[in-house]
Amino acid sequence: MKLGPYTLSNNLVLSPMVGITDRPFRQLCKEMGAAMTVSEMTPSDPTLREHPRTKLRLDYKGETGIRSVQIVGTEPEQMAYAAQLNEESGAQIIDINMGCPAKKVCSVAAGSALLRDEPRVQAILNAIVSAVNIPVTLKFRTGWDPENKNATTIANIAEQAGITALALHGRTRECKYKGHAEYDTIKAVKQSVNIPVFANGDITSPEKARFVLEYTHADGLLIGRGAQGRPWIFREIQHFLSTGKQLPPMPLSEVRTISIRHISSLHNFYGSKMGVKIARKHIGWYCQYLSPLLLPEVKKSFQLNEPLCQLNAINDIFDLAQTIEKVQTKAA
Repeated sequence: MKLGPYTLSNNLVLSPMVGITDRPFRQLCKEMGAAMTVSEMTPSDPTLREHPRTKLRLDYKGETGIRSVQIVGTEPEQMAYAAQLNEESGAQIIDINMGCPAKKVCSVAAGSALLRDEPRVQAILNAIVSAVNIPVTLKFRTGWDPENKNATTIANIAEQAGITALALHGRTRECKYKGHAEYDTIKAVKQSVNIPVFANGDITSPEKARFVLEYTHADGLLIGRGAQGRPWIFREIQHFLSTGKQLPPMPLSEVRTISIRHISSLHNFYGSKMGVKIARKHIGWYCQYLSPLLLPEVKKSFQLNEPLCQLNAINDIFDLAQTIEKVQTKAA
């Protein structure tokens, strides 16, 4: 499928997630089959542009594939200028965040809070599309709350403004990540516009991916939490959609290799102190599919503060996991 001048190898995209879709994770997901990845949201507020974390979010060194950068804010001119700066820095697509449900984002009328102000949405989209020469996409939610769903209205405003593609999460802001995503609104949005629509929310398996595509008729899928600790989900989904067959489960040896490489890249990217801290959540996600007997060892690894100690702990955990797997196989 195409997004402006860019042709995607498939219709699976890694969703932007704050604190997660940094350069190491984006690159890994691309290797695991994601056709495109989107950066963590970056603030359009000029007072935050020089913050070390903001600079890291905009670090694309050595990154392959299409560079899509998500921006967040409330002021049309400020966001348009931020989009221009990102284009000058190498962004190939600008993605606009109108979906974040976090209190600190919504409290300043950004993220999904913008869905309550349709004229401002229109002003922001018009300003950004006019300011850059690259495709602009929009990620949003079904509405502010279940009683006020306006996704089709927002989608039509976006299409008229010249937005290239939409990504819709099947929850309102009030729902945050509770309950289950609904896909009727995504289906309605797809029927109401003539630009690509990506479905997002609770896509955690190849079977669910196929169901969502068939039910909503969406052009593609945006996968977020389903890729946490399982970046190979893109490979699994693509294989299932192409063949109708499941790939065999990822061998523990390969999970170990992927997790070690990912954690090492986090250490290198962020530096020892911050890298070890950020790696902890990823270790937990990689280990979530292992035997519950290993939970104490996983928790112990969270207390370590040195990169080498953390890597050794991961190796020890997988050594135990493979031993447990062998015992269980013999017992069966």
